[in-house]
Amino acid sequence: MFFLKKCHSKKLLCFFGSLVLLCSACEYNKSRIATQWVDYGGGGDQSKYVEVNDITKANVHQLKIAWQYDTGDENPYQFNPIIVDTFMYVFAKDNSLIALNAITGKEIWIHTNLSGLARRGVNYWESKDRKDRRLLFQMNDYLQAIDAITGKSILDFGKNGLVDLKEGLDRDPESIARIQSGSPGAVFENLLLLGSSTGEDYFSVPGFLRAYDVISGKLVWTFHTIPRPGEFGYDTWPKDAYKYVGGVNTWGEISVDTDRGIAYFPLGSPTYDYYGGDRIGSNLFGNCLLALDARTGKRLWHYQLVHHDLWDYDLSAAPQLVTVNHGGKKIDAVAIATKHGFLFAFNRVTGEPLWPIEERSVPLSEIPGEQAWPTQPFPTVLPPFARQGMTSADLTPFFLKPSERESWKKKIDSMQTGLFTPLSEKKATIALPGAVGGANWGATASNPKEGIVYVRSIDWPSFYGKMIRREMPKDTEQTATVQIADGQSLFLQNCMACHGTDRKGAVGPPLLNLGSRFEFSAFRQIVTGGKGEMPSFHQMDENALKKLYQYLAEGTEDRERQSPKAPEGPVVASGGAPGGQESRKATGVTRIQNFGVPYPETADAPTVRYFVPPGYGLDYPYLISPPWSSIVAYDLNTGTIKWKVPIGEDLMAKQEGGENTGVPRAQRNGMIVTSSGIVFCTSKDAKIYAFDADNGKVLWIGHLPTGTEGLPSIYEVNGHHYLVVCAAVPVKWSVNKHAAGEQENVNPQGQYVVFSLPNM
Repeated sequence: MFFLKKCHSKKLLCFFGSLVLLCSACEYNKSRIATQWVDYGGGGDQSKYVEVNDITKANVHQLKIAWQYDTGDENPYQFNPIIVDTFMYVFAKDNSLIALNAITGKEIWIHTNLSGLARRGVNYWESKDRKDRRLLFQMNDYLQAIDAITGKSILDFGKNGLVDLKEGLDRDPESIARIQSGSPGAVFENLLLLGSSTGEDYFSVPGFLRAYDVISGKLVWTFHTIPRPGEFGYDTWPKDAYKYVGGVNTWGEISVDTDRGIAYFPLGSPTYDYYGGDRIGSNLFGNCLLALDARTGKRLWHYQLVHHDLWDYDLSAAPQLVTVNHGGKKIDAVAIATKHGFLFAFNRVTGEPLWPIEERSVPLSEIPGEQAWPTQPFPTVLPPFARQGMTSADLTPFFLKPSERESWKKKIDSMQTGLFTPLSEKKATIALPGAVGGANWGATASNPKEGIVYVRSIDWPSFYGKMIRREMPKDTEQTATVQIADGQSLFLQNCMACHGTDRKGAVGPPLLNLGSRFEFSAFRQIVTGGKGEMPSFHQMDENALKKLYQYLAEGTEDRERQSPKAPEGPVVASGGAPGGQESRKATGVTRIQNFGVPYPETADAPTVRYFVPPGYGLDYPYLISPPWSSIVAYDLNTGTIKWKVPIGEDLMAKQEGGENTGVPRAQRNGMIVTSSGIVFCTSKDAKIYAFDADNGKVLWIGHLPTGTEGLPSIYEVNGHHYLVVCAAVPVKWSVNKHAAGEQENVNPQGQYVVFSLPNM
């Protein structure tokens, strides 16, 4: 079948050989790998599981703040701290990479002016003799390396310290608006495995998977996620689709079975996300869990979990590598949680599902030229972890006045809904889970030994308007000569839905005094490349960007827009490798009035395109009844849910009597699982929670100075464990706090907060 292909894999390494390699790599400190946070997500398997003896269910309530480190500015950070020995690496102080003493928080070195660095984290690698230790990171679509001890750029990496990520993607590099992922890659042996963030529009760049040598920066292998002629999966697309379709990228977490040398990539949707009339077919390897030989990039097996995606149901959460008792045997498995609320589990080596997966009929599309796939995969044993549909009966009991409730009831009753219901040009659509619902990046963790997988889920519907139809101009050589709208019109058309008519923030952050916080070059990078929850708008040309910036910077004095001064402290370098900070705007892309670039002449493509109205329908996360976010514990030995509990409390709902509501907009938080039976999880309500891993009971709540996004870390020094959280984003409640007459929490200065037991 098109959705499953098994290949013969190499014989597994013998246990003795693996043990020798493991011991030689850890000779200097046998417990370091097991107890410290040596790479993004803790390590290659992305389990976020740590051996912990000192922090137990009985004493976790005694955790106190050991030390705090101010980020030094109001920039929001999602950074996952890396801890190796007594070095902690963080991102702070106006885009600086900083090494701290992990026991005291004292600064060791600062590499400043790294604007454009991937916000979720960096990768760490070291040689077996530990003489070469590196931090590898993506910045402004380059790959760079910094010496982890000195903080200085390594200039013999790539070309004078830079590896251009825009090269080798079957597109003119000058036409690529962005490619780097917001997430770090995965380190395996001397390789850095990388995904990408391609944008989500027509003619986005393809999301090839790549591996680079960590010492030289040389490209070692590439896997074409949109197959070329002659490659497996090519026949699941139109014949020329590889020339113009983009996406099918890994922008979330990559997991690696280091013993077997198998890398597991969760892949996203083809572009355009919501219309596939130009990509008829099942579209391999879109929305697949893909297992590759980590050393060569050879495909071992894959399973497609959404065929011909029309809902932006990217796979982004880390595949979890666990060992389970199944059919009377011990089986090494991999489990993947999806945006649309399912957990799927497979034999890690063969790709065989642990339990049957059925292809069930789903609604067809009514849009001319679209051919929605007639069936989709449904697990038969593992129950869904999220709600998968919304009607007016599911309206929230909070916030709405009687007239508003009646209005919303009529609106919802008039909309189409249901899992895998394609969007329509005749009716508005409710998708639940929506584009950012279910399980997103950072949303999974596990106890690998016990076969327990934890999923952090959110119920966030997308309210999509009717699809917009645009005709191809008759003169395909006509370029975009229409008058560019003024800055205010551009804001109202592209930004208002998320940032509010008054620019004080709605779904997105406030944009007041923007000119004092961002120079134009930084503003361009964010708008064209996207950031956090914000999609990219790389279709905006330079003139439009300038007009929009001038409007948003209005009222900011020139003196306030000066470049920030270098931070105080042990600054050892600035700007990364030479040339890595130079602005690289995409050029050479011919646009056809309000439509986009033309298809290749040989392509059998439609003469119209369809677009979803701006905003991704994310304006009303609180309209569905709570709980809005939950942790779900699966026992994969039995295929059942052990427990499910809300995560966090919403202040506005609590004021109306709500309890155990969870927090809306909570798709960017993370968990840690300990061997002592604790699940730590951050929450958007400026707290971190400790749950009993066996039953979900809350054991402890740690208070943070402000909201948090991204993954927490845990590490051990001298037998004592420390828990660190990056708290550096505004708190966002279900509804705007101004509506309740309260002061809004606008971009407070963030902190890295470190907890430990007393007397450590």
